Amino acid sequence: MKRIALVTGANKGLGLETARQLGAKEITVLMASRNKERGMEAVKKLKAEGLDVEFVQLEATNESDIQVLKQHIEAKYGKLDILVNNAGIMHKDEPLGSNTSESISIETLKLTFDVNFFSVVNLTHALMPLLKKSDAGRIINLSSILGSNTVQSDTDSPYYSVKPFAYDASKAAINSFTVHLAAALQGTNVKVNSAHPGWVKTDLGTEGAPMEVVDGAKTSVSLSLTEETDFSGKFIHMGEEVAW
Repeated sequence: MKRIALVTGANKGLGLETARQLGAKEITVLMASRNKERGMEAVKKLKAEGLDVEFVQLEATNESDIQVLKQHIEAKYGKLDILVNNAGIMHKDEPLGSNTSESISIETLKLTFDVNFFSVVNLTHALMPLLKKSDAGRIINLSSILGSNTVQSDTDSPYYSVKPFAYDASKAAINSFTVHLAAALQGTNVKVNSAHPGWVKTDLGTEGAPMEVVDGAKTSVSLSLTEETDFSGKFIHMGEEVAW
């Protein structure tokens, strides 16, 4: 039976490329997008490439959308093998080269955590019964090196001056979720890891980024593959561990 993957935020950027690369591995990919028109267009593009993909509606902060999606996957496929928690935001109030810890509003902080953290935990909890039905379930949480407190506290780090607080804190929280969930899932068939895709040319990363999207997706794809990932509770970039 084919493996089934769900990729959130799959209508563009890293999500779209992750779906493309997973589809090329003969995996059925459910491409989640909150915008139906953009999501359908992305699916059409990958179907034209001969890939087995399907559009699914998901506003990750909407509990109803999560439950409808869970019921759809259960009814149609009976399991979920791969969950790539890719969707995320950096709020417009957080310029990439700034330190917003003194100026960030509670509203911006809450919105960033709603999308980048709480919705990820909620979706993962909802889909866990389906992941446990997989012979080899894989959960990939998209993080960032900016969420590494080791890196952020190193004055010699090239990232030391890059401190959009809400974004960084939400990714640090995601890393904590990965560590705790991996421990909870010890002894099961489900493994969970955090992925740092790199600084990639996306809407979030901007055109000034050094990495192309095709390379940025490689870490998530590798962590999705049973034959490449026999570990859990790690923070990975291109096959190498990143400090928490």
